[in-house]
Amino acid sequence: MVFEALSRMGSKADRILMYPEEWDTDIANITDRDSQLLQKARNHYGAKLLPIKVKKFERNPNEMVEGDDLTWDTSATKFLTFNQTQYLRIIHLDSDVTVQQHMDDLFLLPSARVAMMRAYWTLPSVKRLTSMFILLEPSSTEADRLMAAAESRTRQHNDFDMEILNDLYGDSAMVLPHRNYGLVSGEFRSEDHHRYLGNKHEKWDPKRALREASLIHFSDWPIPKPWIMWPRNLLKKKMPTCDINPGTKSEAGCENRDIWLELYNDFRKRRADICALLSVPAPEWPPRRKMNSTASGSG
Repeated sequence: MVFEALSRMGSKADRILMYPEEWDTDIANITDRDSQLLQKARNHYGAKLLPIKVKKFERNPNEMVEGDDLTWDTSATKFLTFNQTQYLRIIHLDSDVTVQQHMDDLFLLPSARVAMMRAYWTLPSVKRLTSMFILLEPSSTEADRLMAAAESRTRQHNDFDMEILNDLYGDSAMVLPHRNYGLVSGEFRSEDHHRYLGNKHEKWDPKRALREASLIHFSDWPIPKPWIMWPRNLLKKKMPTCDINPGTKSEAGCENRDIWLELYNDFRKRRADICALLSVPAPEWPPRRKMNSTASGSG
């Protein structure tokens, strides 16, 4: 879906698709969607296919606690992008995004090992970088540093790719402005937008914010990612509300809600049209509490 958008928008940069080395491009049957989609990315959207060994954050089971989120267990795989030294610069994009404008102009910025945006939603109390997208200069040395940092023996509990990138580049990265480049979907659920706007006097305009963002990153925890359907009882509690008389027949000022719902609906429609994939059924909500169990035996 990202490659389709970049192709449609006229991006001139090469496109690289890293995929698990267990997959292949030989279509075994009509249900072999992995191979079909690899072929489509290559043949329709000009992607260069790169099989890789997926890197997982290894965890000590004794350190895991109830509520640990496994969503990012393979997020270290993006560090392999640094090994693509045949390129001077690469923009790494995650899959949980909607691309609204290509970002080829970033390749013209002054040299920097890494360029990233601030995680604006944590400002001003916490200043950290976000891995929503990464403009990087490939280096096998840097790739080795990142992979070493991802090993369980060097990680703190619940460290993921963003924390590792901040540890290594937090004081040296080129900081990109978030406005015009990256916007999280959760901004449309917020009641306070001064962190995104960068000031407290500007009026929030959801249509303008949507229009000016090159990239929308889906981040609405505990709402699941857009390829997973919403639990209806969770959606009712967590979706944006209208500004005037919310929840009544006379409610008005619903632009934030309408834009937010359309972002998810558009993602699912494009996923069905481009990838021929239906949404994953909604998970149970609230999730069942994990039960501790013990086993005993004699020998």
